[in-house]
Amino acid sequence: MIAQEILDSLFRYFSAVGAPAFHIKATAVLSGGSINQVYRLNTSYGDFCLKVNQAGHFPGLFEAEAKGLHLLIEAGELEVPRPVFWDTLESHTFLLLEYIVSSRARSDMMYRFGESLARLHRHRTEMFGLGFDNYMGALPQSNRQHAAWTEFFITERLEPQVRLASERGFAVRKSFENLYPRIGSWLPEEPPSLVHGDLWNGNYIVTGNGTAALIDPAVYYGHREVDIAMTTLFGGFSPDFYDAYDETYPLETGWKDRIDLYNLYPLLVHLNLFGSSYLGEILSILKRF
Repeated sequence: MIAQEILDSLFRYFSAVGAPAFHIKATAVLSGGSINQVYRLNTSYGDFCLKVNQAGHFPGLFEAEAKGLHLLIEAGELEVPRPVFWDTLESHTFLLLEYIVSSRARSDMMYRFGESLARLHRHRTEMFGLGFDNYMGALPQSNRQHAAWTEFFITERLEPQVRLASERGFAVRKSFENLYPRIGSWLPEEPPSLVHGDLWNGNYIVTGNGTAALIDPAVYYGHREVDIAMTTLFGGFSPDFYDAYDETYPLETGWKDRIDLYNLYPLLVHLNLFGSSYLGEILSILKRF
């Protein structure tokens, strides 16, 4: 059941943009929303995706998501749902998105996906980070800008999660403090690339024409290997994806050896969100570096 204050806000928006006859014909709950309620709206102006949360739970979440989606749209390399409207109300906050019709994957979908991601990563800037903060799942993600990737990765990615894990009683502080002085020796220097930031296999969908579309970004300008590394978590992508990526934008020698190092960040996020089942994997990685 969608709250009346949300419906009222939608009606006001469509009336303001010249669509006063807007009405909702049907709604359906969509699966896959871990922190938000997600709906498909069938309306007099087509179908939309509506993401809803309680006001105050995740301040700025939907505005940051919309900004991130616009960055990906401007890059023009992969399809993403277009943000339409977002609002924060007395009890709720929401984001209205273009609804992407899903279909069966083409036989070459993963190969084309790898090519497109490689092209996305060629969109660069001068500083690591971003002009606004966002979220990684349900946790705030600082994008304060740095000139050096190692400094950004430690200061804005690992350390906030290590601090939170320590506060929650997980004994990781000493191991990470031993890692920090040495981590730069493993990370190759490259210009900052536009990255999705949360690229596991639950954050893309298959479009109506059988190609991949990105959803739920945690974008920033970072080292492109963070996206590649995260694709290997929670099921991984097919070999065609990695072959196409490497043919389009070859990865630095030894990239496979750095996967676990980069995945310390999403694993720490999962530790802080879901508990101790991720602690063993984190400690095992730390012993190898």
